[in-house]
Amino acid sequence: MDPNQAPVENYANPKTCLFHVLFKGAALAFYILSALFFNSFVIIFVVTVLLAALDFWVVKNVSGRILVGLRWWNEINDLGESVWKFESLDQESLARMNKKDSWLFWWTLYLAAAAWFILGVFSLIRFQADYLLVVGVCLSLNVANIIGFTKCKKDAKKQLQQFASQTIASRFQSTVQSAFTLV
Repeated sequence: MDPNQAPVENYANPKTCLFHVLFKGAALAFYILSALFFNSFVIIFVVTVLLAALDFWVVKNVSGRILVGLRWWNEINDLGESVWKFESLDQESLARMNKKDSWLFWWTLYLAAAAWFILGVFSLIRFQADYLLVVGVCLSLNVANIIGFTKCKKDAKKQLQQFASQTIASRFQSTVQSAFTLV
């Protein structure tokens, strides 16, 4: 091994990464391979949507927190309006997040959505409206996570910018005040 070569970064949370990928792969694999083993649309629908729902829950509540330090949810306020809520680790902790974990999280999130979209196109081409329903449910669950985590990531960046500008403003103010007290 070359001593000048940087060490290869491993996954910090391999079990979380495994389950993050496992549920996505299970839903996709079952949907694709189910036609070989089952004649019942109901079984295919229920099992595929159940696996996709498990994937949605694992991504939203477990792997999102552990792999990228983000969490989101949606609430209905007293006026009946939908309100997005976001949580993220502090900026120091976010900066220490494992890059491989983060890369895996974001790429599998987008690749799974792309795979469901392609399967939806195939269902359209084959005029299979019932299977298009399965794909639509799975794609909507995947897209909900993409939207939620993307908004959460943007909110975390906005909070960092606000913190930085407040810190700079307070430093500037304290510098100006100390300059005037010297005069």
